[in-house]
Amino acid sequence: MTGKGRELADMMERRKVDILCVQETRWKGSKARSIGAGFKLFYYGVDSKRNGVGVVLKEEFVRNVLEVKRVSDRVMSLKLEIEGVMLNVVSGYAPQVGCELEEKERFWSELDEVMESIPTGERVVIGADFNGHVGEGNTGDEEVMGKFGVKERNLEGQMVVDFAKRMDMGVVNTYFQKREEHRVTYKSGGRRTQVDYILCRRGNLKEISDCKVVVGESVARQHRMVVCRMTLMVCKTKRSKIEKKTKWWKLKKEECCEEFRQKLRQALGGQVVLPDDWETTAEVIRETGRKVLGVSSGRRKEDKETWWWNEEVQDSVQRKRLAKKKWDMDRTEENRQEYKELQRRVKREVSKAKQKAYEELYTRLDTREGEKDLYRLARQRDRDGKDVQQVRVIKDRDGRVLTSEQSVQRRWKEYFEELMNEENEREKRVEGVNSVEQKVDNIRKDEVRKALKRMKSGKAVGPDDIPVERVKGCLRNGEEVC
Repeated sequence: MTGKGRELADMMERRKVDILCVQETRWKGSKARSIGAGFKLFYYGVDSKRNGVGVVLKEEFVRNVLEVKRVSDRVMSLKLEIEGVMLNVVSGYAPQVGCELEEKERFWSELDEVMESIPTGERVVIGADFNGHVGEGNTGDEEVMGKFGVKERNLEGQMVVDFAKRMDMGVVNTYFQKREEHRVTYKSGGRRTQVDYILCRRGNLKEISDCKVVVGESVARQHRMVVCRMTLMVCKTKRSKIEKKTKWWKLKKEECCEEFRQKLRQALGGQVVLPDDWETTAEVIRETGRKVLGVSSGRRKEDKETWWWNEEVQDSVQRKRLAKKKWDMDRTEENRQEYKELQRRVKREVSKAKQKAYEELYTRLDTREGEKDLYRLARQRDRDGKDVQQVRVIKDRDGRVLTSEQSVQRRWKEYFEELMNEENEREKRVEGVNSVEQKVDNIRKDEVRKALKRMKSGKAVGPDDIPVERVKGCLRNGEEVC
């Protein structure tokens, strides 16, 4: 994964992959981070030179994460709630053939514990590098695999089959008849094997319509991506509307501000002083703002951490991908050297692009805009580093997990009704209370001006959806201008 995060995100976007399990990431840490194009990587590793697992999610699924379990640098799992359906994604990286038997047994024990912790009614998809060959044919193992494996089964492959039998799962790769090129997941020198697999519960095999190996990608040198298409049977729910906001920040420009004042005076009938009815005035201000300043599209902004992903870098990555594809088709020394050279060139281009982007950021730090970019980048990193963006589920009185929005709201309503209506013991006040009646003066204009001057800019809008900057803009040198 080192230096390849944005390239991986670009590949997932191009191949229309929503969820991806990655192994041997060699990243030390236990957190999450954005890798660009809206994709987020949840990973775990204890050594920067070996092992490491992770799961990459598309932007629309990031907010659906309910739980992340990092068992070890070889096993981790994510629980997602997708329109009422619980989906568990497990990423695994089994020890190689030459590793100690104790290490292999520890891996399978950890994977067994993860599976046993998942309720039977929830869907499970395992994407793993098992470092074993389940082999071609399925005599005696028809209930857990198909006929379309590669070569002969070895001891590690038998462990995969035994695990599938224990957990009542199916080895998805082997159920689809493909050309050998679309079944081989690992190529190195003259070796062509199948060691990467996707597993799911046998009862959910009917939801998978296709599974094959994707060729022609160059993110990983030896391993190739295995992709399956899975259709979840979910309940239809109303999608939330995209929030479009008025571009109030344009009022920083004097010409926009002056145009807005003129249009607002016209909308208010040429009055110099605002009317007493604030609700009517606020609606006029909002409507004028939308017409004069425009509204945002509501789409996701560009990832600040991958602003270095320019055309030169993308062009180099594309040439590397084509060279890898050419080498796969014709494995000559000339094609191999061309691919190796383009690999080195991509690394140099990425390093240069990152250095240039951050040098520009450092130069802008002396400006107010540069400071805002820096704080925005810090907030983004903090947000991306959190596994769960928001709590989407709670439990009812009996301990059952509620997932739908309506049931969660009803449970909160019950909770607060009980909390607020419960009577507790309290001391009664014996002495009487004297009421005080006096006239309250009206709020003066100078009090309003002083209050506005004390208010800070750049804060979130209130219920009227009008920013403080707009209200303060009505005053210039202490006098009303709109």
